[in-house]
Amino acid sequence: MPSANRDIDPRRKPRQVRAELTRDRILTAAAHVFSEHGYAAGTTNRIAARARVSIGSLYQYFPNKDAVLAELMVRHIDRGSWTDADRLDLSPGTLESVVRALVRDAIDNHRDDPRLLRIMIEEGQLSAELRETITRHGEQRVAQVRDVFARHPDVDVRDLDAAVDLVVFTVELNTHRLAAFPQPVAMETFENELVDMVTRYLRGPVH
Repeated sequence: MPSANRDIDPRRKPRQVRAELTRDRILTAAAHVFSEHGYAAGTTNRIAARARVSIGSLYQYFPNKDAVLAELMVRHIDRGSWTDADRLDLSPGTLESVVRALVRDAIDNHRDDPRLLRIMIEEGQLSAELRETITRHGEQRVAQVRDVFARHPDVDVRDLDAAVDLVVFTVELNTHRLAAFPQPVAMETFENELVDMVTRYLRGPVH
């Protein structure tokens, strides 16, 4: 992810429903334009045309396409909460299924548009809002996973906080890599191997 070299913070947040709908239309159009044409050719003129708004209207909300991409990244991250964490079976012997739920949730959050995800990783710049979103999402994800692992009787690690950080980082990094940069391995194989690795680690040494 390149460092920011120009203004990428959105110019204003809509307060009226009509303005919010216009902003949403611009972001939806941008996602399609970036995926279809790539980032270099995904100009603000193309985005405005796809959204059926004037270029002046687009610039009321975003100073440039970097700011548009940064906002798409904010939305991508905000959709990534582990929604089923509260409904997991945490009885003895279920650790593998719990880990599989975590891995599958991460995979599902990155399936939609691999090309757009790759553009986010390669071209995205950090706006102030994006930094805050990454920090907030990371803290929430770690807290969710920690709560689950702390209550599961099969988890046996020396340091729970360190273990949670390692597991969250490992799962997120590898699912991002596989989704954005497809590897010569089937998704099912990737999921099974990642689940096995994390499960064995969490179970701790064989007694």
